[in-house]
Amino acid sequence: MASFSEYQEYIDQGIDWIMDILPNLITATIILVVGWWIVKFINRLVHKFFQKKDYDLALESFLQSFISIALKLLLFVLVITQLGVKSSSLVALVGAAGLAVGLALQGSLANFAGGVLILIFKPFKVGDFISAQGVDGTVKEITIFTTKLNTFGNQLAILPNGQLSNNNIINYNAEETRRDKIDIGIGYGSNIKKAKEILLEICADQTGILKDPAPAVFVGELADSSVNLTLRFWAKNEDFWDAHFAVIEETKLRFDEAGIEIPFPQLDVHQKG
Repeated sequence: MASFSEYQEYIDQGIDWIMDILPNLITATIILVVGWWIVKFINRLVHKFFQKKDYDLALESFLQSFISIALKLLLFVLVITQLGVKSSSLVALVGAAGLAVGLALQGSLANFAGGVLILIFKPFKVGDFISAQGVDGTVKEITIFTTKLNTFGNQLAILPNGQLSNNNIINYNAEETRRDKIDIGIGYGSNIKKAKEILLEICADQTGILKDPAPAVFVGELADSSVNLTLRFWAKNEDFWDAHFAVIEETKLRFDEAGIEIPFPQLDVHQKG
């Protein structure tokens, strides 16, 4: 059983060790607190700088994220060095850790590279409405690892940049105008020419539908229970959905007035007596 003198020796050694590292520990703590405040201050300055400049919103978001992470890593190195870790040892440690982390975080590195590619080739920008990875939404923010979309239902969708940059993307705002395609079925006994005239009149009455290129209607299919007409028209992006829904509503109202039947599925049941 250890004697009191041996315990006292361990206690003295512990006190000596604490006293040896205490100055460095206090200095490291001060560096951490002050450095963290400086990092937040610089981040605010960067944010204000981009607010005053008319840069691409995607580039602003990406650079702000990158600068914030870089400053925090620099602060971490300063604190560790102050605690007595030699620079050469730290470099070796960071190199070994970097290899291990790189293997473990291949997806994150791919996302970072994907973010860079998105900023370079600009398949979309903040504010564009896109369809990607099975999600439709308006681009809210592009960070170094992910892209955030606001969906129709105002949900936030977060997509990894790596997959986003390597798969198909539909950008609905890349062009100023869009073409709509609406299929409308009428009964076999209805007047096809009259139905086509009504659809073209509807398009002419809608201010959001472009006159050039002109709207067009044609018979798309002779289906089992209906003659399917296909209406195509062009509209500016900001007018597209208003025009789309207005045409559908007006079609039903005017077809009813003209006596043009829009067939619907029916089931006839015959009972034998």
